[in-house]
Amino acid sequence: MKYQQGQDREQLHIFPMSMEAAISSDNEVRMIELFVESLDIKSLGFKVDHMENGRPAYHPKDLLKLFLYGYMNRIRSSRELEKETRRNIEVMWLLKGLNPDHNTISNFRRDNPNAIKKVFRATVALAKHFNLIGGKLLAGDSTKLRAQNSKKNNFNEKKIQRHLDYIENKLGEYEKQLAENDGDKEKEQELKQQIETQQQRKQSYENIQKQLVESGEVQVSTSDPESRQMITRNNITEVAYNVQTTVDDQHNIPIDYKVTNENDSKAMGDMLRRAKVIVGNNTFTALYDKGYHTGSEFEKAAELGVEVLVAIPAVAANAPDEAYNVEHFRYEAAGDYYVCPQGSELHTNGTWYQSKAAPFKQYKTPDCKTCPVRELCTTSIKNGKIVQRNKYVEYIEANKIRIQHNQNYYRRRQAIVEHPYGTIKRQWGFNYIMTKKSIKRASADVGLVFTAYNLRRILNIIGKEALRCFLVDFLMYIVVFWALLEHFWRMQKNQLQVSLEKSSCLEPKYLLI
Repeated sequence: MKYQQGQDREQLHIFPMSMEAAISSDNEVRMIELFVESLDIKSLGFKVDHMENGRPAYHPKDLLKLFLYGYMNRIRSSRELEKETRRNIEVMWLLKGLNPDHNTISNFRRDNPNAIKKVFRATVALAKHFNLIGGKLLAGDSTKLRAQNSKKNNFNEKKIQRHLDYIENKLGEYEKQLAENDGDKEKEQELKQQIETQQQRKQSYENIQKQLVESGEVQVSTSDPESRQMITRNNITEVAYNVQTTVDDQHNIPIDYKVTNENDSKAMGDMLRRAKVIVGNNTFTALYDKGYHTGSEFEKAAELGVEVLVAIPAVAANAPDEAYNVEHFRYEAAGDYYVCPQGSELHTNGTWYQSKAAPFKQYKTPDCKTCPVRELCTTSIKNGKIVQRNKYVEYIEANKIRIQHNQNYYRRRQAIVEHPYGTIKRQWGFNYIMTKKSIKRASADVGLVFTAYNLRRILNIIGKEALRCFLVDFLMYIVVFWALLEHFWRMQKNQLQVSLEKSSCLEPKYLLI
């Protein structure tokens, strides 16, 4: 039977193939090359001024190209990227044969979180150029990405105390056994060793407890200090970071991201503020799920002039009969009182009470004492029905009306914002943070993920040829611009020289200036 035969490895070729010829003209690695070359690396914040002595540094553009290629091809490990520089013809072409080691590669990602975010912004600007950003309907949400910190190395006060109590019990057992020892030297030595080990563990947990008290945090992680244990789905928890994302509906392109270690309740206002700057106006509508339903955030949205549709969470406290839930009590703004379904007026003493959520006033009525339907309205024996009204209720009610009038509009939220998460976490497998030690380093990793996603998305939508033509033209514009600028400064320098030659400043006493 005949089979396809490969070439003889020892065969010499008269016309050997160059790396340039080995990379096809439509290979996406050429798009990465053109995209990075179109960036003003220095203005983005990458360090380009290095000391001349010693071994020359690698140019930030080369390392950025390597990372973008890696993330677009599901490679994030610096050691794996180092391997690719020696065995992958595409990477060899991209880096022109350079072989940075894994420490250099890793340090570049670690040291440039802010500059990487600006590279992501450049992909958003590129999408805007091709009219891929509608800017009319945005959706916001968050996703949890596991941190490089196990649950075992995450502690709160309750968990620390449980460990300390266990150690105290073990120490008591060992000391009792030591006291009852009948002279067995070997056993005595073993018990003393166990006591010393438990004392060391106790000291370790006490140090963590002290760190927890001094920081004022409710939990602390020892491997990645800024990561936190969070609920990822249902009642499953992971030590993770929470990544806030804003996505445009036209082509499901993320326009913003932020890595945090907090939940969603206070995130919406900041997301809207940044979205307003990115889009360039406040005429868009933003969609969020019920995790963002917070009064103070509605107030921020109103101050920004942005219309938001936020899912309404279920009522926390229901009456025995739902007909007597708070939403069925009518508020009279003129007199600042409520009217219950039975027609009684609930008044306030005007005092604002403080809570973690928001300041609120209480409304109640003495009519509850003789109300025939009291058992249907409240379970309180002493006070009767008490209605709380917080300072943001007007914004909350306005959102409720918008949701009721735009149910079909709101249903688009999940399809918009979950699209990037599905690709990044399920297809690419990027469901954890590659770096550790801080939010800044995690942000660099996430920034490269979203930059790679946007580049891939733009390539898939407009095609490689359209993107190549634009980037080539843009690079030509940059070359011409700098050539003209250099010519301008040369002319200015010549004109200055002529002026100096005609000036009396050429006297010896001025020549040292």
